[in-house]
Order: sequence, then structure tokens, then C-alpha cells
Amino acid sequence: MTESIALIYSTTDGHTLKICQRMQTCIAAAGKHSVLIPIAQARVGGLADFDTLVIGANIRYGHHAADVGEFIRANAELLASRPSAFFSVNLVARKSNKNQPETNPYARRFLRQLPWRPRLAAVFAGKLDYPSYRPLDRWIIRIIMLITGGPTDPCTVIEYTDWRQVEDFADAICRL
Repeated sequence: MTESIALIYSTTDGHTLKICQRMQTCIAAAGKHSVLIPIAQARVGGLADFDTLVIGANIRYGHHAADVGEFIRANAELLASRPSAFFSVNLVARKSNKNQPETNPYARRFLRQLPWRPRLAAVFAGKLDYPSYRPLDRWIIRIIMLITGGPTDPCTVIEYTDWRQVEDFADAICRL
């Protein structure tokens, strides 16, 4: 029987889902089966049938969505019982000194607060897409970018994701 991998994700603007879709393609190329599961559906259950569990979560305003931490706490025993992985998607990871789980302040803080220790973790740079944001979000993100030395032009759209890094992570998941 083919190994099955659950790619559980939380996304605000859809980029974490896009990353999961790329991972799913890589996993299929390795001869394994994966299923994309939004965090809201994963909370309902049914994950015990999967051999490997992967959780991907984006950052908005310095925090992962609350339901991701709640899901992990509620399923810590299940997550510990099988190979598991975690990845964070955030714009701070566009900087080379903040694109690893050990160097990214959001991933470090989040994982420290949890009872779960994934076997594999990664941090991916996200996508900056000012035109798609609501006015308040655009304003807040521009301020954050100003403070962190990023682009502030409200017309800016930049995908910072290193897709080779995503593919390498997917390959590593297949080897768990």
C-alpha cells in the first residue's frame, strides 16, 4: 500500500496552499499519496489513517493563526505517534539570516510554545501582494515593511518563495 501524507495547512491569502500544492506534486513524483486538508477540516478528525502528518501555517501580523496552535495541542499525541513535519510561511524569511526554523523569530517562538516537536521543520518566504490586500491590511503591512527594510510601494507584488527549498522539503518529508 502507498504511504499517505496529510498536508494540513492554514492560509490567509492562499500562498501557503500554493506551497502545499507544489509539495503535493513532489510527493506524487516520489510515488506517494498526499491529501491537502485545510486546518478547519483537520480539526474534525480522520487523521489517524495517514502515515505522515505535515502542518503548514502562515504568519499574519507576527503570529500564526490561533487555530493552528489549538489543533497541535489537541492532537499532540497523534502527531508524536508518527513522522511529522512543520513549516512556517512568512515575509521575514525573505532575509537569509531569518529563513531557517532556528533563526526565524516566528517559527522559534511558535514551536517553543507547543508540546509537539516535529521531526522536520522549515521556514519559507512568502508572497507580498499589496494590491490584493484590504486597505487596512495594506497599510499595516506597509508599516511592517518600512520597519523591516522591505518594499513599501502599494503596487508591489513579489513572490519571495524559494521553490527549490520547498521541493527539497517535500523530498525530505518523503524520507521521514
